[in-house]
Amino acid sequence: MLLVSASVFLAFVYAGLLLVYLKGWRATPEWTLPEGYEPRTGISVLIPARNEADRIAACLRAIAAGSYPPSLLEIIVIDDFSDDATAAVVRKFRSGISIRLVHLSDILPAEHAMLANKKAAIEAGVALAHGPLIVTTDADCIAPADWLRIIASRFEAGDLQLLTAPVALHREKNLLQRFQSLDLLGLMGITAAGMHLGFQRMANGANLAYTKEVFENVGGYAGNRSLSSGDDMFLVQKIARLHTSSVAFLKNPAAAVRTEAAADLRSFVQQRIRWGTKNAALPEWPVRLVLLAVFLFCWSIVINAVIAVPAAAAGNYLFLQLLGLQLLIKAVFDYLFLREMCLYFGRADLLRWFVPCFLMHTAYVALIGAASLVFRRYRWKGRRVG
Repeated sequence: MLLVSASVFLAFVYAGLLLVYLKGWRATPEWTLPEGYEPRTGISVLIPARNEADRIAACLRAIAAGSYPPSLLEIIVIDDFSDDATAAVVRKFRSGISIRLVHLSDILPAEHAMLANKKAAIEAGVALAHGPLIVTTDADCIAPADWLRIIASRFEAGDLQLLTAPVALHREKNLLQRFQSLDLLGLMGITAAGMHLGFQRMANGANLAYTKEVFENVGGYAGNRSLSSGDDMFLVQKIARLHTSSVAFLKNPAAAVRTEAAADLRSFVQQRIRWGTKNAALPEWPVRLVLLAVFLFCWSIVINAVIAVPAAAAGNYLFLQLLGLQLLIKAVFDYLFLREMCLYFGRADLLRWFVPCFLMHTAYVALIGAASLVFRRYRWKGRRVG
C-alpha cells in the first residue's frame, strides 16, 4: 500500500505544481516595446562557438539585420578551439556592425582543447566587451528583428540586473523534434512562472542578458567553473541571491530566439544528460525539489505500468486503476499547461502531437533523469566531457 499511497500523493503534487506554474505564467506581466522607443544602451552580444561553420553565418546575419542601432552594438564571437572553418566564416562576414573574433586558444593552454570551455568563453567575452549590457546567444540561434530593442527597453525601464528571455525550436521534421519543441515551450512557461513567483530561477544561455557590472561583481562563474554545464542556471541563481528583485523573465514572443532541435536520438540523449549533470549542484533547493518530485512521479508511472499487467492477469486491477489515474492527471494538466504555451508562442500546430509526446515525456523524465545520475560523461561537440 505504500507504493499506492506514494503514487497518488505524487500525482496530486504534480497537478498542484502545474497549476502553480500556470497561475504564475498568467500573472507574469508581458513586456511590449514602448511606442517611439529609441535605444541608448550599448550592447555586447557574446556568441561562444565550437565547430559551427555551417550555422554561424545565419546567426550573425539575423543579428546584423535586426533593428538595433549599429553604433550601439558589437558582436563578439569566441571560437572554442574549433577544428572546422568557424573562424574563417566569421572573418569573412561583412556587415555594418562591429564583429570581433576571439580565439580561446590564445587565452587557454592547449590541453583545454578537449574540455568544456563555454564558461571560460563567456568570461573572456565579458572581459573584452565594451557595452555595459551583455547579451548571450548560441551560434545556432536565429534572433528576431526587434530582439535587442525589446531587451534594451526592458533594462532601461527599471532597476534590472539580469533578464532571461524565451528560446523556442523551429523547423521540426519528426516526432522526436516535435517532442523537444513542446518540452522547451513548457520549460519557458516554468521559467517565467518561477521567476515571477520568486521560488525558483532558471535561464537559458541562448537568450540571456545581464549587466557587465553585475557579472563582474558576482565573480562570473567562480565556484562552479569545474562543472561543464550550467553557465546559465548558476549565473542567474548567483545574481538572484544578491539582487532578488532585479532578475526577471522577458515575456514577449517577439523576443524569442529560435534554434533547431537535436536531429536524432543519440544527440538528444547526450544533450539531455549534459543538462541533467548540473541539477544536483544547483544552489536553489526549490529547483532541486521540483525536479525530484517530477522525477519520482514519472518513475512511479513506469513502475505501476510494469506491475499492472501481470497483476491484472492475476485478477488484481488495483495497479491498472492506479496507472489510469496517474496518466489521466498527468495528461490533463500537461495539456492545459502546454496549450497555454503553444497558443502564446504561435505553435498550436504542435498540439496535434500531444498524445505521443505526452507518453514520451513520461519515459524521458524517468530514464534520462536516472541516466544523468549514473553517467557523468558524455560526448558534446566532438569532446568527451565529464
